[in-house]
Amino acid sequence: MAAVAIRAQGLGKSYRIRHLLGAAPYRTVREDLAALVRQPFRKGNGRKEQETFWALREVTFDVPRGEVLGIIGRNGAGKSTLLKILSRITEPSRGYADVYGRVGSLLEVGTGFHPELTGRENVFLNGALLGMRRTEIARSFDAIVSFAEIEAFLDTPVKHYSSGMYTRLAFAVAAHLEAEILLVDEVLAVGDTAFRRKCVGKMGEVAGEGRTVLLVSHDMAAVEGICRTAFLLEKGRIAKTGDAREVVAAYLASLPASGGMPLEQRPDREGNGRLRFTEVGFRVGGSPTDNVQCGQDVEIVASYEGKAGPLQNVSAAFTLYTLGGQCMLQLHTQLVGADFDQVPPKGRIACQVKRFPLAPGQYFLNLYCETNGVLSDWIQQAVLLTVEGGDFYGTGRLPPRSHGGVLVPQEWSVEG
Repeated sequence: MAAVAIRAQGLGKSYRIRHLLGAAPYRTVREDLAALVRQPFRKGNGRKEQETFWALREVTFDVPRGEVLGIIGRNGAGKSTLLKILSRITEPSRGYADVYGRVGSLLEVGTGFHPELTGRENVFLNGALLGMRRTEIARSFDAIVSFAEIEAFLDTPVKHYSSGMYTRLAFAVAAHLEAEILLVDEVLAVGDTAFRRKCVGKMGEVAGEGRTVLLVSHDMAAVEGICRTAFLLEKGRIAKTGDAREVVAAYLASLPASGGMPLEQRPDREGNGRLRFTEVGFRVGGSPTDNVQCGQDVEIVASYEGKAGPLQNVSAAFTLYTLGGQCMLQLHTQLVGADFDQVPPKGRIACQVKRFPLAPGQYFLNLYCETNGVLSDWIQQAVLLTVEGGDFYGTGRLPPRSHGGVLVPQEWSVEG
């Protein structure tokens, strides 16, 4: 059994929230002084109500040394609170967390930096906080500066740095100084594309060196690409743990495509509204269905309503994406020369797909429509479609469930 780098047992963190009832929420100092003169012995104008909020509750896990672990979940699930406890920034209310090794953490932009010190001075300060000797820090200094790409500003106080410069230097320090455990919270959310690629590559190198990495991120592609395992936090508890791809799929599947709101009421749509989609569904053999099988003839049907009178020159597109955001199937009237010269003010637009080609999995459907070359309606993640395994090839063998893939007819041969 691999040595344990982090062990958490029954970990919980609570906060006390106070609500002031029956009082004006905002008052000036003058108003407070006037109230004190009028009623000097009155303790308050409102009643205080206290509430205990548990950011983490009964969190138990072990992280083997050398593991790359992703921590995912919605905002407010407790991800950042967990990393702060592991970094010893805050103490748990219950349970304990043991960390075996030197910890380098990047929890938010500029954490651990002194704004009045220069970039050079902050590198040595962070190394000293990790318990490193000056010679050890100096040995990694050139690599840190090269990675961060801030040579011209190295002797400038970091209070003058942009958020991108802060992040580049902070990540370079955390990744290059000799910490056995690296805690990273949303570092990929700041910075340009080239920097994010460098971060992903560096975290892969760190993992290859046998160091332990805990990554909190909303970038599911990064979690799948970097992490071997992951766990999902929901309302402060671990809801699922295991292989990173399986946990990411479970998390994305739990996200409602439209927040439970009917399609016609969706506010997050674009277009002039001359034609608006009101409902969408799937049919197999003429019957409505929520799930389809790959290899079936599937019909996608979108109901719509238009403004007064028939609509001219209408084109439509139905696009299917993986839960990670990768486009897998684009169905467009323009691509096949099937635009409509005229459609009634209310009706349905349907597209039939022969031998549905998507591999088993879950996909989001986007709806798009133009009238006279102008965008009328565009709804992203209009509905979630589950594709089940089917005998696409007629061999009796079902394709494996995946995170996105297209099945195509194929012929094999051997040439000598």
